[in-house]
Amino acid sequence: MDDRIETLQRRAAALRRHVIGIAEAQYCHLGGSLSCAEIIAALFFDVLQLEDTPGRRRDRFLLSKGHAVHVFHAVLAERGLIDAAELPRSGQSGSRLAGHPTRRAPGVEFATGSLGHALPVALGIGLAEQLDASPSRTVVLLGDGELQEGTIWEAALAAPRFGLPNLLAIVDYNRFQSAGAVDDVMPLEPLADKWRAFRWRVREIDGHDPRAVLDALDAPPAADAPTVLIAHTVKGKGVPGVEGTARAHYTQLSAEEAAGARAALEATP
Repeated sequence: MDDRIETLQRRAAALRRHVIGIAEAQYCHLGGSLSCAEIIAALFFDVLQLEDTPGRRRDRFLLSKGHAVHVFHAVLAERGLIDAAELPRSGQSGSRLAGHPTRRAPGVEFATGSLGHALPVALGIGLAEQLDASPSRTVVLLGDGELQEGTIWEAALAAPRFGLPNLLAIVDYNRFQSAGAVDDVMPLEPLADKWRAFRWRVREIDGHDPRAVLDALDAPPAADAPTVLIAHTVKGKGVPGVEGTARAHYTQLSAEEAAGARAALEATP
C-alpha cells in the first residue's frame, strides 16, 4: 500500500477514535465530525503548510461548518497542541474547547459559531495573499446544509471576479443537517452545476477514498479561478447503526455503541 494512503487511513482512524470518545462522554455533533475525517487528516497531516517559513507564509484553514469542531480538536490532540484528556470535556464550563471553533483553542483562524460566514472571510484572506503575490493556500471546509446560507453564495459569486486560484472550498456533502435530510429541508442539486455557473473549477470526489482525496488536493489549481471540491461522504461514518442517519448529526453514544465503533475501526484496513 502507498505510504501516504496508509498514513492517511491511520490518521483518519485516530481522529475518529477521539470523536467517538467525545460522543461517549456527552452529546455532541458526531456526524459531521466523522464524515470529514479523511479530508481533515489529509489537510493537516499531508497537504497544508502549517508554519511560516522563510519566503512563504503558512496556508490557512477555516472550518466553516463549525459544529464539526470535534474533529479539529482531535487534530490538535494528535499534533500535540492540546492534551487529549481535554477532548471529552469540550464545550463544557471551564474548557477552552468550545462547541464551535473559538480563538481560545490553538490554530483557529476564525470563530465559526454562526454558520455561513467563513467563505467570505476566506475570500478576503485569499485576496490579501494574492495582492502580496503569496503562494499560500486558503482552504475552507463547508457543510452541505450550510450552503443554504446566503453569504456563501455572495462569496461564491465574488471570488472568481478576483481570480484567486489558491482559494479552495471543500463541501462535506453528507446529505444531512440538523433538521433532517438536506433533500427534504432545502435540496441543493444540481450542486456541481451551481458552482460551475458561478465560474468555479469543480471536482467531485468520494470523500472517504484516501487516494481520491489526496489526488484532488494535490491537483494544480486553475490558472484564474478558485476551486471547489464536492466530497460525497456519509454522516457519522464509522459508527455502525448511526452512520447515514439523521440521528448522527447530534447525539451521544452508549458504551456499547462506542465499543462497537472502535471495533469497526480496528477491523477497517
